[in-house]
Amino acid sequence: MKSKVSVIIGSIFAAYVAFVAVVVLVYEPTPEDMNWEDRQAYNSQKMNDLTLGQNIGSVKELLGKADFSEAKAVKEAKLQVLFYRTHHEKSDGVTTKEECTPLIFENDKLIAWGQDTYKQYLDAGTDTVLTSAHETLSSK
Repeated sequence: MKSKVSVIIGSIFAAYVAFVAVVVLVYEPTPEDMNWEDRQAYNSQKMNDLTLGQNIGSVKELLGKADFSEAKAVKEAKLQVLFYRTHHEKSDGVTTKEECTPLIFENDKLIAWGQDTYKQYLDAGTDTVLTSAHETLSSK
C-alpha cells in the first residue's frame, strides 16, 4: 500500500515539474503583463523592428497598449500619435510622456517616430511632418 502511495505522489510531482517546465519554456508575457522596467526595455528593443509604412495594428501587436495617445484630423488625413515608455526620467511611480517615444501614424500607417520628429510636429505644425513623411515613403 505504501509503495502505491509513493508512486502516486511521485507521479503527481513529476507531472507538476513537467507542467512548470513547459510553462517556463513556452510562456512569453505580453507587454501589458510586464513590470515597467521590463516593458521599458522591451519597448526600446522592439523600436528597432519598426519600419516606415507599418500598419498601426501590427505596431500595437508588437508593443501592446500605448501609454498615451493623441489624435486629430488634418485636412483629409487622420493623424494619431502613440507614446510607448522607453526610458526612465525620475522615480515617482508615474509614467510621463517625457519617458516615452512617440510614434506618429497617418491614416493608420507609421510615418515617423522619436522625440525630434514629435517636437518638429508640435513646433512646425502637421503639414511639415506629413509632407516630409510622404516624401520619405515615396522615395522608397
